[in-house]
Amino acid sequence: MAQQRADDEHSMRAVICERYGPPEVLENRVVPRPRPGADEVLIRIHATSVTQADARMRGFRVPPSTWIPARLMLGVFRPRRQVLGSELAGVVQQVGDAVQRFAVADRVYASTAIGHGGGTHAEYICMPEDHLVEHMPTNLTFEQAAVIPFGGRAALHFLRLAGVGAGQRVLINGASGCLGTYAVQLARHFGAHVTGVCSAKNAELVRSLGAEEVIDYTQEDFTARTEQYDIVFDTVGLAPPRGCIRALVPGGAYINAVSSLDVALRTWWWSLGTGKRTLGGVTGDNPEYLAELKALAEAGAVQPVISQRFTLEQIHEAHRVVDSGHKVGNVVVVVVTE
Repeated sequence: MAQQRADDEHSMRAVICERYGPPEVLENRVVPRPRPGADEVLIRIHATSVTQADARMRGFRVPPSTWIPARLMLGVFRPRRQVLGSELAGVVQQVGDAVQRFAVADRVYASTAIGHGGGTHAEYICMPEDHLVEHMPTNLTFEQAAVIPFGGRAALHFLRLAGVGAGQRVLINGASGCLGTYAVQLARHFGAHVTGVCSAKNAELVRSLGAEEVIDYTQEDFTARTEQYDIVFDTVGLAPPRGCIRALVPGGAYINAVSSLDVALRTWWWSLGTGKRTLGGVTGDNPEYLAELKALAEAGAVQPVISQRFTLEQIHEAHRVVDSGHKVGNVVVVVVTE
């Protein structure tokens, strides 16, 4: 992909997705730079990421049961949001007249989850100050802060929903992925005994994040074990739901972070009469999550895991890594080189 540059203060580089398909549908272009409204901040993006959600939207990979509603929401003939990306870290470049929380030169990190995400695979973005925007953790780089909002918020949301607490036994399936690495750290921070499920090559990483036990999924099916857990958190949606429910203690909670509607309904049906809970759905758009994650990062309880770094011009390669299904932690896209 040939590099393009924005030549004036009214333009910027952005990765455009005008049709669904493989990574090659993405194009690096120069486009008009947005201008902030009265309640908005203009952020110069220093770093962003490519997540599984970005790859699924680009390729329109959705379960058959949700194909029609997803097409209506994301775009019938082409993507409605043509700039992908849902998380960022950067510097406030300009503020609207009504903005009170932020000032020019503030370092911030943010999620564009409100309004179905998108927009961070670019040099600039405008966001309302009361959306998911927060001052950056003071001890992190832009690259580290940029990869907290997507996986960090989801892990915090679902673990809180399940009622994680001290002394509980928590199993995290997909423990070395974006969501999994945060789930391991947060569950351990809340005092739980954590078992991580991943491949053998990532076992030491998962242990370093706080897992006291690691199961190699290539050698053993954790749902066939006799051990039971207070929470089984499937961060990748690949474990058999019935097996996950069997692996719970009475009153335990099964979380499927990427469940489709038909799987969620079947799982709910299977859990009836067992006294066990099934949880899923979308992550809440609670702005307080970013403030809490900032405090946790500054206290050393959360450390982002970054496996690979790319530039906007290398966006094809970044998507291919995510498409492989074997991404460790987070894939960062560097927009401004420090």
